[in-house]
Amino acid sequence: MHFDQRTQQALRAVGLDTDDLRAASDAVVESVEEDARTLEAFFDEHDTVYSDIDMAHSASDYPEHTVEFIDITTHAAEMRGWLRFGTWGVYVEDGRVLDAESEYVELTLGPTINGRVRFAADRETLR
Repeated sequence: MHFDQRTQQALRAVGLDTDDLRAASDAVVESVEEDARTLEAFFDEHDTVYSDIDMAHSASDYPEHTVEFIDITTHAAEMRGWLRFGTWGVYVEDGRVLDAESEYVELTLGPTINGRVRFAADRETLR
């Protein structure tokens, strides 16, 4: 079970028993794994994506990125990985699907970026 002791105590205080905690923990793990698969599919499906990242030498508010690959692993509630673009790469610390139908996702990018960045299949989605 990935809940820390304080969280487990708080959940028990509101009436959840060990089986409930285990079921909630399993549901979180499944949700993280599903999001990771969806995020990988998004980047696998597009040769080019657009983001709201603030790039020093970009002429666009929503720069274009050529996708090479993304590799995401999960462990309990954690999601980590590496996203590689044509000329640079970045560590991924977390991510979520903002809108699967319009192909709109958000990743927390690690060192050098240190922030949440939205990605989309087209610039219009980011506006």
